[in-house]
Amino acid sequence: MKQLLILGGGTAGSLMANKMVRALPDGWRVTVVDRDDEHIYQPGLLFVPFGDKRVSDLVRPRMNLVSAQVNRVIGTLAKLDPEAKSAVLEDGTTLSWDVLVIATGAELHPEWTPGMTGKLWRTDVHEFYSPAGAEALAARLDSWDGGRLVVNIMDMPIKCPVAPLEFTFLVDAWLTKRGLRDKTELIYVTPLDGAFTKPVASASLGGMLEKRGIAQVVNFLTEAVVEDKKVLRSYDGRELNFDLLVTVPLHGGADPIKACGLGDELGFVPTDKHTLQSVKYDHIFVIGDATDLPTSKAGAVAHFQGDILPANVLRFIEGRPLLPAFDGHANCFIETGHGKAMLIDFNYETEPLPGRFPLPGIGPFYLLEESRINHLGKLAFEWAYWNVLVKGDELPLDHNMLMYGKRTS
Repeated sequence: MKQLLILGGGTAGSLMANKMVRALPDGWRVTVVDRDDEHIYQPGLLFVPFGDKRVSDLVRPRMNLVSAQVNRVIGTLAKLDPEAKSAVLEDGTTLSWDVLVIATGAELHPEWTPGMTGKLWRTDVHEFYSPAGAEALAARLDSWDGGRLVVNIMDMPIKCPVAPLEFTFLVDAWLTKRGLRDKTELIYVTPLDGAFTKPVASASLGGMLEKRGIAQVVNFLTEAVVEDKKVLRSYDGRELNFDLLVTVPLHGGADPIKACGLGDELGFVPTDKHTLQSVKYDHIFVIGDATDLPTSKAGAVAHFQGDILPANVLRFIEGRPLLPAFDGHANCFIETGHGKAMLIDFNYETEPLPGRFPLPGIGPFYLLEESRINHLGKLAFEWAYWNVLVKGDELPLDHNMLMYGKRTS
């Protein structure tokens, strides 16, 4: 029996397993492996620090989300050998493949930044990208009575590039509601030259920060956290003191991916930007945050990639040319506080544009505008995530970015 092995049972790995077990011809077996059985709804962690969500609301058994027809394995990847087409787990189990799909995601590495994980870690230096981090930050905010609060991105790429902005807008609203905004200096610090990676959206989001009295410090590439001074220091020598630092740590790919030569210096896999095939091995495909592609590391991107990757896996099996079908499509709801949100929709070539989404003139969502309906859409997406997206079922969205409903002038 031929083997399709999927490394990673997160968003991308789960939806691919569910799609491929339905699509592959007889004589194929699908195996998905992950190190634990806890599937976390990552976007929900944003709300934990403010008491609007509990971590227990956001976690489900990973293997319950994957079809019973899939061979489901819990184990930590220890070694990968692309030439031998084999993966070895820490317990010694060896899994072979005829086709491999890498969906190992992105991992937090706060320890890569000198001083970050020292005595200030999870006391006055926090992150909200993990369950433990979001809960610790919630406890710290409960005791906050004012001072300098710095929100900082260490460097790109990161999971969900809009999440630091969302946290900044939400904490601004949270402080206002509690009468602490006038007692808090709120600063947004980024290695980028603006609030976001795309200029049009960056200008819009930057204007929102300015309107709310949130200072921006741009082109700040963090070298270290100076613990004794409670200072963030950049490589160009600038220093920024803080009372509370909410940071997005450096991200990297899975260590075994880098160790076997498949990954780049951060451990992300060089991937054809349109076919999602590894640039080094034709029998390996990559999806979601594990790629090195110049698009957002976000669940929506994994969903759009998952709409085209099964066809390319089948084409490879059948010896047919692959389809260069992925255009870098990404869309993101951006929480802006006070019960409103923004929505952006873009791809490799096209900036986020104003308009209505997904239906021209109807919406119901507004692009590059704050609205209550956008906020409700973000909240409703959690249901769609658990019940449709992860199961590999179809959402009524085209995997290619469409210009319908968008204004170009």
